[in-house]
Amino acid sequence: MKIILASNSPRRRQLLSDAGLDFTVIPSLEEENIDKSLPPIRYAETLSYIKAKSVFDIHKNIVIGADTIVVFDNKIIGKPKDEKDAFLTLKKLSNNTHKVITAYTIISENKKITSCEITSVTFNDLSDELIIDYIKNIKPFDKAGSYGIQDGYPLVKSYDGDYDNIVGLPTKKIIELLKEFK
Repeated sequence: MKIILASNSPRRRQLLSDAGLDFTVIPSLEEENIDKSLPPIRYAETLSYIKAKSVFDIHKNIVIGADTIVVFDNKIIGKPKDEKDAFLTLKKLSNNTHKVITAYTIISENKKITSCEITSVTFNDLSDELIIDYIKNIKPFDKAGSYGIQDGYPLVKSYDGDYDNIVGLPTKKIIELLKEFK
């Protein structure tokens, strides 16, 4: 049975490729309109399930769906709307600790697993100049929390947990769980 990644994320594709996984990318076309007042973990897990299930219903293979959110002060921080939104988000995260939650669903004809990985991330004290330069050069508009740890900027002071989870997918956990689907 072949594996499908139900995601357009170039970071997720790269993580799975780097892990040596043979897969096809078929992004979910499902609308992501769910109740934003859900608790953060439930919100992310629900989105990962919707993405995986919508692709599975058409292709009937093993499908991996995922959703990554940033949570600060128990509030979900999504992708920025524009430069100002990205600036304000990075300013808020500066010199603070937040959580990166990547929820994932792996689904097949006989099995379904939905869970998540949580990593704590502490930011450096970011200057306005660094934030402006980062936004101008990286254009983080497709990234939850307005940043990518892998972008080469000194945003992150430390993290506790899985680095790949911060990038967008807890690869080791996914590879381990896929063994149950063979």
